Order: sequence, then C-alpha cells, then structure tokens
Amino acid sequence: MLSLILGTILFAGPHFFSSLAPAQRDRLQARFGEGPFKGTYAALTGIGLIILIYAYWVTRGSGEMLYVPKQNLRHATMGLATLGMILLAAGQGKSHIRLWLQNPFSIGIALWAVGHLLSVGKFAADWFWLTMLAVALVDVGVSMARGKKPEFKPMWRSDIIAVVVGLVLTALLASLFHPYVLGVRLIG
Repeated sequence: MLSLILGTILFAGPHFFSSLAPAQRDRLQARFGEGPFKGTYAALTGIGLIILIYAYWVTRGSGEMLYVPKQNLRHATMGLATLGMILLAAGQGKSHIRLWLQNPFSIGIALWAVGHLLSVGKFAADWFWLTMLAVALVDVGVSMARGKKPEFKPMWRSDIIAVVVGLVLTALLASLFHPYVLGVRLIG
C-alpha cells in the first residue's frame, strides 16, 4: 500500500502541480532553468510510474478484488484500449485527429484507463488506472479551461501513421506484453 501511495504522489504530484499551479511552475522553471526543471519533472514522474508498476507487479497474482468484472466487458476494454493507443500516437504528429481533439494524448490515456477499469477489478491495478485517469482528466480539463489549442496545418499522413502505430502498439500489448509479462491472455 505504501508503494502505491508513494508512486501516486511522485507520478501525479508533478503533473497536478504543473497543471494546477502554472505561475509557480513557471517561477521554478525560471529559477532553475528549463533543462533542470524538466529533468527533475521527468525523473520524479518516471520514478513514480516505476513504483506504481512495481506495486502492481508484486500484487498481480493475489491482489484484493474490489469487484468482479463482467466477462463481456473485455471487448469494450479492447476497443477503448485500441482507440486510446491511436490517440496516444495522434498526440505526437500534425494530424487532423490532434487538431480536432486538441489533447489526444491525454484523452487516449483516459480511454485506456477506463477500459482497464472495466475489466480488471483488482485493488492495485485499479489504483494504477485511477491515477492515470485522474492525471489525464486534469490535463484535459485544464487545457480546455485555458483555451490551449494546437496550431498547425494538419496532414493526412500523420493521421494514417497514428492509426497504424496505434494498431501495432495494441497488437504488441495484447499478444506479447499481457500474456508474457503480466500473465494475462487477451486473445484466444
């Protein structure tokens, strides 16, 4: 439990601080410089993510069940996770998707998290996905409130790349990562 709390604080804390306290964030960045600020931010969130993954890993076989998910929700999870991966990829280029959604990366994380919350039910896993969902929703909400919009000329090539990359990531996660790393068979 301690590792879940520590991981959440280290991962979500910097995200929330950056989103909810932009003036203080900008002052710290000006004081320490962009490189050291971003390096510290990346280190804290990276360590937090590793601790969250570790906390899930050590409890994955015996974790306390919060609820028993319905078996037929696995299809919804696959759909949401696939769409989430496409949106994660769309967040990196000059796609129509990115221009339309404005924040596809965080929306993709939110969809990925909701999908897993529908079909897991274990305490540590749900804590992890709720943390991801909270960070993503705060980011989307703050970005919308600030009127933050990407400005570029979209290219259909970027949309095609986002869809292909999203589908490949989904296939790799479903066929390799889940069964061989997590011990969870999704296909077959």
